Amino acid sequence: MSRNAVETILGAVVLLVAGMFVYFAYNTAEIRTVRGYTVEAAFYKIGGLSKGSDVRVSGIKVGSVIENRLDPETFDARVMMSIASDVKLPTDTVASIASGGLLGGKYVRLEPGTATSFIEDGGAITKTKDFRSLEDQVGEIIFLATGGGEEAQPQ
Repeated sequence: MSRNAVETILGAVVLLVAGMFVYFAYNTAEIRTVRGYTVEAAFYKIGGLSKGSDVRVSGIKVGSVIENRLDPETFDARVMMSIASDVKLPTDTVASIASGGLLGGKYVRLEPGTATSFIEDGGAITKTKDFRSLEDQVGEIIFLATGGGEEAQPQ
């Protein structure tokens, strides 16, 4: 009977330690959605950017993607972001889609400009750079390496 009690207590301790580990990982991983003001940006293609993806400035998370939708008139991808209220973005900020490495997820990279006015809640980032996939970049390198950019020379 005492063996069952020891096993039960030991199991409870293991579950408690596992719970503390999950709590610690959740708090340090910055996976929560950032609450603040909303900003929208239009991209030609977003390359797999999903709801909940990070929005970063200089590699530091300052927001989260809250919605992706297709603009029915221009067929651009419209990305809604929530930016932390303590981060004020200049109106000439540039947004681009970046990758966290070969296997990493996509995120929105913001490059603040030098304007003295700031984007308001519900505003838009008008300057964007389109996503370039790895396949696009490799294709461009192969095209340039094989002389695809040169005009045919008569011999």
